Amino acid sequence: MDVVVSPNPSGIELRELLAELGPQTATLIGDADATRRVLGAEFHDALDELRDEPDRLLLAPSASEISPQSLTDLATMAKRSHYSAIAIKCHDGEAPLLAEVAETCSIPFIRVSEHVSWRVFDALVARLLGERGHSDDTHFHRGAEPLFALANELAGFFGGSVAFEDLGRRVLAYSSVPDQLIDSLRTRGILNRLVPHSPFNDDQYRTVLRSEAPIKYPRLADEEPRVAFAIRAGALPLGTVWAIDASGNPDLTPEQDRRIRAAAEVAAGHMLDDIRVRSAGQMPREDRLRTLLTGQGVVGTELAELGISEERGAALLVFEAADGDHATTLAQLRLTVQRHLSLYREEAVTVAQSGRVYALFSGASAEFAESLAEPLLPILDRLIMPGTVVASPGAAHYAAGIAPLRELADRLLSTVKEHAVPQRILSVKKLRPLLIFERVSRLLAEQPELRSDAVTEMNESDPAVAETLLTWCGSFGNVAQAARSLGIHENTVRYRLRCAEERYGVDLSDPETLLVIWLQLRSQWFAERRASDRSAPSPSPRG
Repeated sequence: MDVVVSPNPSGIELRELLAELGPQTATLIGDADATRRVLGAEFHDALDELRDEPDRLLLAPSASEISPQSLTDLATMAKRSHYSAIAIKCHDGEAPLLAEVAETCSIPFIRVSEHVSWRVFDALVARLLGERGHSDDTHFHRGAEPLFALANELAGFFGGSVAFEDLGRRVLAYSSVPDQLIDSLRTRGILNRLVPHSPFNDDQYRTVLRSEAPIKYPRLADEEPRVAFAIRAGALPLGTVWAIDASGNPDLTPEQDRRIRAAAEVAAGHMLDDIRVRSAGQMPREDRLRTLLTGQGVVGTELAELGISEERGAALLVFEAADGDHATTLAQLRLTVQRHLSLYREEAVTVAQSGRVYALFSGASAEFAESLAEPLLPILDRLIMPGTVVASPGAAHYAAGIAPLRELADRLLSTVKEHAVPQRILSVKKLRPLLIFERVSRLLAEQPELRSDAVTEMNESDPAVAETLLTWCGSFGNVAQAARSLGIHENTVRYRLRCAEERYGVDLSDPETLLVIWLQLRSQWFAERRASDRSAPSPSPRG
């Protein structure tokens, strides 16, 4: 469970919280008591036991799918554990039931708008609670360009240039204080509004985004000392703030720590407001894509609603980072992919789920999708970390065809991970043999009547004969080539082939029989290799 705790012990009244969020984000269901205090928020997992968290807002993403009785039980437990309210998403027709449960169990229900994701809602609540926990001196000049004013305020304290950046390392705002300390790297970043490449960048950004505390970097080459901190709203990463430090102190001082944390809190609020405005139109698009990916509840108009022509087709790309389970990595990956693809396809839409980023856009073939993915890989290596892999399963011309594409992409990624294939852009064309062997292996495992008992016995009793037969088939019946591959004499190959014929009844003159036997032997080796979890392809020649 992710817990967000306000630094202010007095919290905020529920009605004030709702007023700040606005009716487009969340509304109170029924006539429940809205004067309760809210100190923080906590996500509820249906598989976990509800913890005692007094005066917390219980975020229940899965509650909309449970029965009325289970919902009543959850409300009863939340009331007993002294939660302030329960946040839930629902349809219009379900609101009366929630109002009845709220009245019966004496705990308010908050209806979260469908276009607001749970992560964004959590971040909005965290930001509002966090703002109440800071003194007024942290709210610097909330005007047309608040981040620039905030950067100037922070630069006045540190004595050096300050920059606020998003997850794509774009410079959103920077300080312009007279006589502030600045170096060439910061100057180039301000001029281009994008952080220039540096040999220290990649490692520093990864460290900062995953750190819970500000980090101070000493002078490196021609880069002045810097203090950096991640900008977050709840569990949602938004960017970073960097301040060149002119104090000369080798270590981070308590006051520097306090100042940069406070600035990051305020910056998170402004950046989150911008995300909320932009997401109002994007969230329904993401919901459409999620529907297409699951294949459940597809009505057939989803591609048109996304601005994708069925005649032209919809291409899918699926990205998996080397560390995709980390929330920050996944958020960076989705943001970078969305921005890159939008340059070429303005209708492109992306979602992050299950450690992968799924992107859908207009395209008629896997080859076209791969041409967009190829120049993106070096960018991902620099901004996130090396090793992101992309699956390009193809294109579909109707809404119901997207879910099979997703399943195929997932198979491509799983197959490459399982067999350590040294490729980064994956397609059926490149991995067809592995996909076929995997499917045949599973087919023979599920339907044993399709297997030849003689071949199974040969593989168990005479593995050398089975290996020779497999290699000979893979050598297109060339005895000399099979012998070289196995490192044995040609006569040994001939002897083992006679054993296959005489002992196990293999007809070496029938091509269809040989094909079936070769597939069974090859699939058996494939299954054994998967079970042994080898990290590299077998060095033994297998045809």
